[in-house]
Amino acid sequence: MAGDLGHIVEPKVFAKVLGILLVLTVVTVLVAPSVSGVNFGGWNIVIAMVIATIKATLVLMFFMHLKYEDKITLLYFVFPVVLLFTLIAGIFIDNPFRDASLKHIEVQKGLEIKVADEIKKEEAHH
Repeated sequence: MAGDLGHIVEPKVFAKVLGILLVLTVVTVLVAPSVSGVNFGGWNIVIAMVIATIKATLVLMFFMHLKYEDKITLLYFVFPVVLLFTLIAGIFIDNPFRDASLKHIEVQKGLEIKVADEIKKEEAHH
């Protein structure tokens, strides 16, 4: 319909979402170890990413009116987000094993250097 304005949202809804976004921003700052002194270790990035995801979802759903769109448009949003979480999960799964694999590489290089030195010594004696 030509005169259709789409979904109209009451200003109270926008005010509530804005309030939630501001509270989540304060929580993000308070969770930062440099500000609060509280360090959650490896969970700092996870907490920050979860809060950022919640904030981005609120903006998309209410300020960009995705909540009121049809199901196929919602699918265009959900699929890339699932793909993004899959890729990020792959990084988080890889991280704990990185130190062990780097140490393995260093040990292997050290052994290769020792073997090369032994071969040079033997060649020098002959």
